[in-house]
Amino acid sequence: KENQTLRAAGQSEEVDMVASAPAMQNVVAQLEVIAEANADVLLTGESGVGKEVAAKWIHEHSPRKDGGFLAVNCAALPGPLLESELFGHEKGAFTGATANRLGLIEAADGGTLFLDEIGELPLAAQARLLRFIQEGEIRRIGSVTSKNVDVRLICATHRDLAERAARGEFREDLFYRIDVLRLDIPPLREREDDIVVLANWFIERQAAKLGVPTKPLSEQSRD
Repeated sequence: KENQTLRAAGQSEEVDMVASAPAMQNVVAQLEVIAEANADVLLTGESGVGKEVAAKWIHEHSPRKDGGFLAVNCAALPGPLLESELFGHEKGAFTGATANRLGLIEAADGGTLFLDEIGELPLAAQARLLRFIQEGEIRRIGSVTSKNVDVRLICATHRDLAERAARGEFREDLFYRIDVLRLDIPPLREREDDIVVLANWFIERQAAKLGVPTKPLSEQSRD
């Protein structure tokens, strides 16, 4: 039942990629190639450039589109809680574990898991994640048995993971495992042609949500 609930939560609206500027059109062209592949992906770029939107677009245009798309922000949860969120746990594994818990990796079986801010993942969780990537199996916290799962990972970061790996803050072997297909998404200041297009897109979306006629930007607003 919990698995079905998580899968349902992973179904999202169709994602639009606004790409008027040449830099963004190049990103979309790369996304189309990446979507068809079954390899793990690393999305890089500054905070707010739309890495999660790109991850959803990849999923929706991939052979896994009928599977779930689940996402977790690795910077939003403390280490032990994040490990439980990703890998699940067995009843009694630690204080407060009053029931078996399905992890997001297991719930995303057959689909895609998006790990945002992967650079903030604690080292202990990095070791568990590396084993999953290498072996294709997970073991819930407190369990003695493993389970095979088929999940495509899309990771995102605004940090320089190679630099963090050199400082011992990120596992080098994990970095090379997730850095199979890399795509850098440029900030809006490097694709100014998208500003008006994005503004109109948000206006149309908000008007539809409110049930009112769309009012396009005036020439003065455009300037």
